[in-house]
Amino acid sequence: MKPLACVTCGPSFEPIDEVRRITNFSTGEIGVHLQNALERAGAETICFRGAGATAARPRGDVREFTTNASLAAALHGFGRAPDLIFHAAALSDFIVRAIEGACGAKLESRSGDVRLTLSPAPKLLPQFRSWFPNAVIVGWKYELDGNRGQALARGAAQIAEARTDACVVNGRAFGDGFGLLLSDERVETFPDKITLATALADRFVR
Repeated sequence: MKPLACVTCGPSFEPIDEVRRITNFSTGEIGVHLQNALERAGAETICFRGAGATAARPRGDVREFTTNASLAAALHGFGRAPDLIFHAAALSDFIVRAIEGACGAKLESRSGDVRLTLSPAPKLLPQFRSWFPNAVIVGWKYELDGNRGQALARGAAQIAEARTDACVVNGRAFGDGFGLLLSDERVETFPDKITLATALADRFVR
């Protein structure tokens, strides 16, 4: 039986009202490269793709999600537990807890200033190990502030806290390319998304 690889990519969003939302920027492009590389390596794949992703859809089984909660429900919605999880989605870090200054299904700008109270959104990655205890889990860490050493340290903290097997680190703090940080603290670097996706598939698909 082929190993089942689950890829999450693209942004989630959290509603402000019925027409507005807060979200993170993500094209979902890494999911396209990952799903294609995983299928070439012999895996069966499912890609959970944020509704706001702008990159072309990957080949194979693609399922759309919207909010963090909808992704959590989707991950529980198929019977076979994944063997591999690549969690590259840019999930919302905050949810709208309260709105002051306006009300209604659509906030009206003529009402003047509106104050939003944001609360941290529950994180999904730390829950994956209890949901899928036997899976190989690879998280992502996108860092803007600090330097490469600090970005890798935050990736190592994520591995320890979420009990994942590896973390892909990138962003301005890391610098050019991508770093694959393994649980034994080894680091491998890759210049671009395609090279990274191919290396992940080659390493983890058995």
